Amino acid sequence: MSQSKNLNFAVFGPHRRGQMALHVHRPEEGLRIVGVCATHLEGLEAFREKCGPDLVLTTDYRQLLADPKIDAVFVSTPDHCHAEHAIAALDAGKHVFLEKPMGITIAECDAILAAADRSKGKLYVGHNMRFFPVIKKMRELIEAGRIGRVEAIWCRHFISYGGDAYFKDWHSERKNGTSLLLQKGAHDIDVIHYLAGGTTRRVVGMGKLSVYNEVKDRHAEGEVPSVAFNRDNWPPLSQTKMSPVIDVEDHSMLLMQLDNGVQASYQQCHYTPDDVRNYTVIGTEGRIENYGDHSSEEKLATVHLWNSRMGYQEQGNEVFRIPSLDGSHGGSDPRLLDDFVDFLQGKPSQGATPLDARMAVAVGCLGADSLREGSEPRDIPPRAMEG
Repeated sequence: MSQSKNLNFAVFGPHRRGQMALHVHRPEEGLRIVGVCATHLEGLEAFREKCGPDLVLTTDYRQLLADPKIDAVFVSTPDHCHAEHAIAALDAGKHVFLEKPMGITIAECDAILAAADRSKGKLYVGHNMRFFPVIKKMRELIEAGRIGRVEAIWCRHFISYGGDAYFKDWHSERKNGTSLLLQKGAHDIDVIHYLAGGTTRRVVGMGKLSVYNEVKDRHAEGEVPSVAFNRDNWPPLSQTKMSPVIDVEDHSMLLMQLDNGVQASYQQCHYTPDDVRNYTVIGTEGRIENYGDHSSEEKLATVHLWNSRMGYQEQGNEVFRIPSLDGSHGGSDPRLLDDFVDFLQGKPSQGATPLDARMAVAVGCLGADSLREGSEPRDIPPRAMEG
């Protein structure tokens, strides 16, 4: 395994989210993507153009794992493939960048952690929201003591494009992702843990499939419809080409008791007209809240601070305007990947640990189990250890 800055990468699942890996192809720095594995090799022009004619393209990931020149692997395949691909790469001695969610069951996550323990490679899970400037500002204010001791957190996640994407492809079935509390909620659950400085020990869920089950226009089994955001797909019940099987909830709510006493709630809805995450953090001496979760050239996100007694005041005592950064997801993706490369070079990671990622999945899994079983509380189990 290379210990120098020269690193060769392979990408499993280069379409959609896998395009993010192109950020690390920087030959002038000794960083190269040399192999790509996908179920279909169409639509990879960006990789061919940027990575050059020597790029290996294959439909068999084992071919890339057998190549001693490859140091690290990006796993950005569909969620139900994460465990298979990450464990195989770790067992081959490769470093692994694993897109969240870590897995779709707690057992999968624990198996991946066990593989990381026995591997010469390093495991990094891509929770990019820890690198959102909005989230970093909120964490900074908490650590500076601006709102006192954190006691309560809630997050509202409005997903206007839910019907355009998650209910038209593999995400719509429990067998592929367990619940959208993993695919989407794992981000927010991890952020809640990050801001609270603790992890959930008990969760209660409530939710249902309330809208998209009523849409009658379904695509044929095996057909791949467009999953691009389309403003014309409104109202939600006018959607077309939905998945033939939909058995995941389109709105969900969680209550979480954390191990450090903080209590939190999370609400997720896939048929809202707007798209944003809104976090509120309340402490013993104030509260903070974000308006917009990332900035763009058109509109800056803000973080508002209230820390004196007042009536209704939208601005609060202070407003922090978050600058727009270059790169996808509000500039977080390039910084996430820089942190991954630094981690491979022996520097401390600024991101989520693999255990952090496992805890986010555990809350999503058991929250989904709770909401499907009469909202009975579920306790988060400790990591299962081998041997």
